[in-house]
Amino acid sequence: MLLGSGELGKEFVIAAKRLGQTVIAVDKYAGAPAMQVADMFEVVNMLEGDELDRIVAKHQPDIIVPEIEAIRTERFYDYEKAGIQVVPSAKAANFTMNRKAIRDLAAKELGLKTANYRYAKSFEELKAAAAEVGIPCVVKPLMSSSGKGQSTVKCEPDLEKAWKDAVDKGRGDVSEVIVEAFVPFLSEITLLTVTQKNGETLFCAPIGHRQERGDYQESWQPVELTNGFVEEARHMAAKVTKALGGAGIWGVEFFITAEGVVFSELSPRPHDTGMVTLAGTQNLSEFELHCRAVLGLPIPEIRQEKAGASAVILSEIETLHPTYTGLGLVCQNPRADFRLFGKEAARVHRRMGVVILNDELGANVLELKKTARELANMVGVKPSSEK
Repeated sequence: MLLGSGELGKEFVIAAKRLGQTVIAVDKYAGAPAMQVADMFEVVNMLEGDELDRIVAKHQPDIIVPEIEAIRTERFYDYEKAGIQVVPSAKAANFTMNRKAIRDLAAKELGLKTANYRYAKSFEELKAAAAEVGIPCVVKPLMSSSGKGQSTVKCEPDLEKAWKDAVDKGRGDVSEVIVEAFVPFLSEITLLTVTQKNGETLFCAPIGHRQERGDYQESWQPVELTNGFVEEARHMAAKVTKALGGAGIWGVEFFITAEGVVFSELSPRPHDTGMVTLAGTQNLSEFELHCRAVLGLPIPEIRQEKAGASAVILSEIETLHPTYTGLGLVCQNPRADFRLFGKEAARVHRRMGVVILNDELGANVLELKKTARELANMVGVKPSSEK
């Protein structure tokens, strides 16, 4: 049972179906991307615990795979006690769905290097927190994904809008924010980390990414880091994933600074920046890795086979049942491909697809990223009546 049925869930379902699995896709609206390729689907509000209990009792899944944060995750402990495998584990799902739990685990219990941070439950507390960590700072909802509700505060007047954005766009029913000191980073990376039921923890090559409005726009792999930085990131990723437990893929995000690596965030599932692995950069994509780890199939190695880049296709309009132009231009590039997510509604800045591109190892990934962005910009999202 897949809880959350967006574009990442859709690729996971495709990987699971190739391995002979029966999948029930769940989301709050019908026609979600993963529902289009699943065996069955349910439309429920996953923040209602009784509704979750109802569909779990109805389908009796062997495995529950969360894809989003807006879930009544405390129910997972009961499912686990009943013999259902929760991915990666009930503890992991509960901790990582809430920035407060995961940040305190990383910084206070495990001693990982993080940005200086405070919490705030009101605008007055936010002002006090910002004064303590200093401005500029970053304000985020405790529950959100893909950067929704996140703001960089550059001066004190920005705080009011940052508070409103975080409260309005955060997921779940938690009206609390985390306030982080701004980290003067050189770059941001995602280190996809795979924990196995009966095998060693494995790491993909670091993935670089660029965000806009707190949302991923482009990613590229591999990113060249000094060996010391790579080992530092792997050590931190292994430490935090071990503390949370379970098998699956984790998107562990880090800031790379002149002094070293700083832990940022953690997702216990395929990561949006990892869509670059659909370009064939590895022997197994992040979705195939997640599925094999979840099923307990051995993964002897993750092998980097190509350099690659991805760039999202964004909508500039609001429309139902969109059509697309420019896809033939993407296909003219012999190293390029694309994925359309199948979203039935387009909104301004909504991710509707992704362009992926590869080249031989050693190729200039920044040039690949530039080309991927140029190709993605050639794709237009249009109303269904417009050809």
